[in-house]
Amino acid sequence: MHQFTIEPLFGRIEVGGLDLSFTNSALWMVLTLGVLWVFMLGGMKRELVPGRWQAAVESVHGFIAGMLTANIGPEGRRFVPYVFSLFMFILVANLLGLLPIGIIPGLHAFTVTSHLTVTGVLAIISFSMVLIIGFARHGFHFFSLFVPHGTPLPMIPLIFFVELVSFLVRPFSLGLRLFVAMMAGHILLKVLAGFVVSGANAAWWTPVVVSLPSMLLMVAISALELLVCAIQAYVFALLTSLYLNDAVNLH
Repeated sequence: MHQFTIEPLFGRIEVGGLDLSFTNSALWMVLTLGVLWVFMLGGMKRELVPGRWQAAVESVHGFIAGMLTANIGPEGRRFVPYVFSLFMFILVANLLGLLPIGIIPGLHAFTVTSHLTVTGVLAIISFSMVLIIGFARHGFHFFSLFVPHGTPLPMIPLIFFVELVSFLVRPFSLGLRLFVAMMAGHILLKVLAGFVVSGANAAWWTPVVVSLPSMLLMVAISALELLVCAIQAYVFALLTSLYLNDAVNLH
């Protein structure tokens, strides 16, 4: 589980009893922002005939804009900067965590989205936006979200309670889904890598029976993890847009 351990890089730094150490998690988040900045910088040339880089950035931006317009309507375009940033940060962080730099002694990739503290904060930010927008636009009428139209009068207290609990669970499920998917995939790759190394160091027949199948399975799962990285970023952005729709278009 060493790949999930958060460690200070330049010693422990405490200010007023708070641990402000610069950790490997912070380093990889900075690297994520750096890669994202380079990606956007290369795609904002605004050439009349866009190159491949600019076309890639415009395609991702158009994809997110189309998703928000489809889920929220024309007003959804005002949330494009936030959801686009959210999607790209998660996607780049997921992909950086799969870099095979572990072949260099003493180094290993770190997946910041494999920690609930990171995914939870992203989910809480999105959930807070929903609450702020919902109450700003609709006031206390926002509570009508928890009473579906046509609910029988005797059932309103029960339905209100169930819908309220379901609504409050959203940030936990949103952050937990991404955290579990990333951690589970990396643990599985770590276990298979252990089989490969252990089999290669054991009896003469184990490399064929244990190491080779494990290596082939690792290659297949690594390809699947690349797909999961994109899917999880998309799911996070999609659910965020659906939650924002509840706040904007209150039914």
